[in-house]
Amino acid sequence: MSKATIAVIAAVSAGAGAAATAAMYSLRKSETTATTTTSATTYGFPGPVADLASRQALISSYDRRTRNPHWVAEHITPASLNMRDGDRKNSNFLEDPAIPEKFQAKLKDYFRSGYDRGHQVPAADCKWSQTAMDETFYLSNMCPQVGDGFNRDYWAHLEDFCRRLTQRYPSVRIVTGPLYLPKRDPQDNKWYVKYEVIGNPPNVAVPTHFYKVIYAEEQTAPGGKVALAAFVLPNAVIPNDKPLADFEVPLEAVERATGLEFATKLPPSRRKRLCAETSCSIIVKEYAERQKAFAKK
Repeated sequence: MSKATIAVIAAVSAGAGAAATAAMYSLRKSETTATTTTSATTYGFPGPVADLASRQALISSYDRRTRNPHWVAEHITPASLNMRDGDRKNSNFLEDPAIPEKFQAKLKDYFRSGYDRGHQVPAADCKWSQTAMDETFYLSNMCPQVGDGFNRDYWAHLEDFCRRLTQRYPSVRIVTGPLYLPKRDPQDNKWYVKYEVIGNPPNVAVPTHFYKVIYAEEQTAPGGKVALAAFVLPNAVIPNDKPLADFEVPLEAVERATGLEFATKLPPSRRKRLCAETSCSIIVKEYAERQKAFAKK
């Protein structure tokens, strides 16, 4: 990933906070208090609401505007990956009943969209329980992803890389989610955030990129060292010979792009850089044909 791209990721949300602050302070205090208090108590708090879900294998925060998750967090261990009580053949994609109906991503939104229903927490991480695996198939754990060359290829190899980390680390935590990053328009040389929306009517945003933040813990007890890594991948075909290290970015870059914070309680003395501790590289496996079969369900 080029330095210019990293700079764009790091800067993407910087202007929003300044604009909000300017708007807030442009109102007189008496007007602000009277207006907001009356509106909230009379008509209800407008939001935004981040629908939090705590399920067997994941915790997630849902974005009602884009119909995609803000983030989805999981925890894998050698023991959890060795269990085989769940089978993907028994799972089906489902609309999430925990999300208000008008804000749900729908199965029909993905129909003939040209995009896969891309897991954020992969089903392969949840074979330890059929219920846990089933819950990964809620559309609140999905984003539209390019299929061949990404979801069924490079993205699947990245998920496999995360699982292989448990061969070295006894505890691995992963946060995954979508990004909507700006791109320079060659006509006027200005930066714009542009993304497709699928469904009829248009309902589900198609992310431009995806991130994974990885916490590889050296011990299961509190207080140990943690090897951190953050990756940002475009939602596009990626050649399998592309080094994974090319997609590594500073953790702060993902934080600025998402408006989220990932390690505020982890002191610098306990932090390590994952890709300095182990080889950050993919192993190419054939996922495409297998996933095409499941995509028909």
